Amino acid sequence: MRSYFQGMFVRKNRNRSGSVSIQITQKVNGSNKVIKTIGVAKTKREEELLLLLANTEIERLQGQQSLFAEHDDLVVDNFVNSIANDHLQIIGTHLILGKIYDKIGFPSGGSCNYFQNLVLCRLVYPGSKLKTVTYFKQRLNMDVSVYSVYRFLDELNAELKSTIEQISFEYTKKLLKGKIGVVFYDMTTLYFEASEEDDYRIPGFSKDGKHQQPQIMIGLLVSSYGYPIGYQIFEGNTSETKTLIPVLEVFQKKFGIDNPIIVADAALLSQKNIDALRENKYEYILGGRIKNETKQIKAKIIALDVKEGKPKELKNKNGRLIVSFSSKRAYNDKKNKEKGLKRLEKKVKSGKLSKDQINNRGYNKYLKLSGEINVTIDYKKYKADSVWDGLKGYVTNTSLSRNKVIENYSQLWQVEKAFRISKTDLRIRPIYHRLKNRIEAHICICFSAYAVYKELERLLKKDSIELSPEKAIDEIKEIRQLQYILPRSRQVKIKILQPTEEQSQLLEMEI
Repeated sequence: MRSYFQGMFVRKNRNRSGSVSIQITQKVNGSNKVIKTIGVAKTKREEELLLLLANTEIERLQGQQSLFAEHDDLVVDNFVNSIANDHLQIIGTHLILGKIYDKIGFPSGGSCNYFQNLVLCRLVYPGSKLKTVTYFKQRLNMDVSVYSVYRFLDELNAELKSTIEQISFEYTKKLLKGKIGVVFYDMTTLYFEASEEDDYRIPGFSKDGKHQQPQIMIGLLVSSYGYPIGYQIFEGNTSETKTLIPVLEVFQKKFGIDNPIIVADAALLSQKNIDALRENKYEYILGGRIKNETKQIKAKIIALDVKEGKPKELKNKNGRLIVSFSSKRAYNDKKNKEKGLKRLEKKVKSGKLSKDQINNRGYNKYLKLSGEINVTIDYKKYKADSVWDGLKGYVTNTSLSRNKVIENYSQLWQVEKAFRISKTDLRIRPIYHRLKNRIEAHICICFSAYAVYKELERLLKKDSIELSPEKAIDEIKEIRQLQYILPRSRQVKIKILQPTEEQSQLLEMEI
């Protein structure tokens, strides 16, 4: 890598030991001549500082005003010796993500600065609170103990969740120009790295197969484009089908939403839920389980002969049953079935599949049982099932057009994405806390971080910056500034280390 400056350039030579020599070189009579060796870097931080010093030295050698205007031969030695001190600060997190946090309107100042730091840290360095304080110390030069973090969580006002949700809702409403016509709802399981159960943490159904671990259920409500509105926490043994109406009632009352159209996954499609939605005069778009319909309805669905881009519908006891066809979905359905069939064939051929090991889930429905040990594959049933490839159903009581219903339901992936982001990028799980107020504080921090994440995503798109939020955050957390003292005047100076092209774009982003 070479940084050119009027004929001179900085060269990095990697040594056999793994260290890097930083040199100032100039092309003389067709060959490169080393003018000066600045030093040897053993760490990335030392390398960055030596590169900065090398460019500064080039300025001095060219006779221009230097970063170190009072430069003499001792400055190089003094400056390199200062590398071990805490002069390097990561500023991208607060310079960019902090501005987004403030723009949304989340609380800051005083004790809220602690909350802000925890939210921003959740974005750039997600993990346990013990890892958080390590990050504070090593990357932000903030010396705090994990116990002070726990005390802060204990002291968080119970009204903070309500405040955060209200701010998030108002900002979402602003982005949507004052109209929230459709809301998307889903639930997931959050489990704990603990063996005891208390308050929320009760063993129950887990989507992650962790049935014996203490857990809670969290319901998340988002608007179009995945902008967050609010969330609700439930005990670990709460069924998904019992949460929809309570959450809607809470948020409708709190935010004054005028009966929005509810979009939810088929997993929430219990008859009790649908009845409750209708009783409370909610309009809804729900995933339709067309394969679970009666034989008569299924026969009518097949007879519709639905084509790509031309959905059709039938009357349904819960409103309208709209059926669409997608060739892409048909391709994926076929491929998945073929993979499932191959796995079954392998098991049957091995003789390791017996009747007592079989359930009626997944592709085991293609198995034919004769006696206790005679297990074969019903290929006739397998082929007959292909008529459903590419078909998808939607149940709605709205008067929206068929295509609009499908378009709205297709955005449900936004809430699924929200959970995926929270579980992976923000690492909302596993949860290491056991006290109820700490659990609530932890989830509030993660919800706030998700709101900042979504706004970053929107700004990247708005400014045509071709970076995903994840890659942008990786760049942001490496933007650093150097604080140094001039050797004679003892004047304190600050300089942002030379940013990459991507970092420059992010720094210039309009927030």
